[in-house]
Amino acid sequence: MKCIAIANQKGGVGKTTTAINLGTALAATGQRVLLIDMDPQGNCSTGLGINRAERALSTYDVLINNTPVLDAYTPTRVPRLDIVPATVDLSGAEIELVEVEERTHRLQKALKSVSDQWDVALIDCPPSLGLLTMNAMVAADSLLVPLQCEFFALEGLSQLLNTVERIRTRFNPGLSILGVALTMYDRRNRLTEQVSEDVRAVLGKVVFETVIPRNVRLSEAPSHGLPALIYDFRCPGSEAYIALARELIGRLNPTPAKTTTEPAKAA
Repeated sequence: MKCIAIANQKGGVGKTTTAINLGTALAATGQRVLLIDMDPQGNCSTGLGINRAERALSTYDVLINNTPVLDAYTPTRVPRLDIVPATVDLSGAEIELVEVEERTHRLQKALKSVSDQWDVALIDCPPSLGLLTMNAMVAADSLLVPLQCEFFALEGLSQLLNTVERIRTRFNPGLSILGVALTMYDRRNRLTEQVSEDVRAVLGKVVFETVIPRNVRLSEAPSHGLPALIYDFRCPGSEAYIALARELIGRLNPTPAKTTTEPAKAA
């Protein structure tokens, strides 16, 4: 199972929307996908139509009570897409984890036991760099960063990258940056273009070619408990996430470079 943390300490950049719609797109390709809602707000769970009454067990139980993931997950209306939902109890986990043994590795241990049950795990992180996000980064193989196209987003990206380096040094040397996804892209706004150019100049190919546009359908879909890809398959936002999923699959499963063997020249 390949594990991807979707993180950015800045709120409102599209982490949850990205988790829901990438998960849906990957499931549509036939992959078994597990979403892990690590945000106490539980928006990822709500956006997939999981009512609060259905969340008897949650990520809180997995982290604090050692509840097996196989007991805590619930299927969604999307075939092959499952979720470990979040409840408001998770808001207290940051404090409770301080006194727990191996507090930064709780999620990693929980996911190791189910590594053969799903093909991909996507972790929707809270808008902070606390113990919940640290657990996600320690458990993850790679990090996907949604980045809103505005000036302050660049400052937040620098802080996030510094945190990633600390996680690599102390806990998870294999953690890599899978990519940066530019979100809420508005071609009519010159600042959007400038931020995009600056980010690509600094990070180069780490930035996905696909950009996620501002799109009202992406905002409407969660209120119906549906991914945008199901709510309105043909809207610009859905089409963008389908393209982003193609790029993501390409990075997860890179095509080996072809090698040619030339005949040795005669002496």
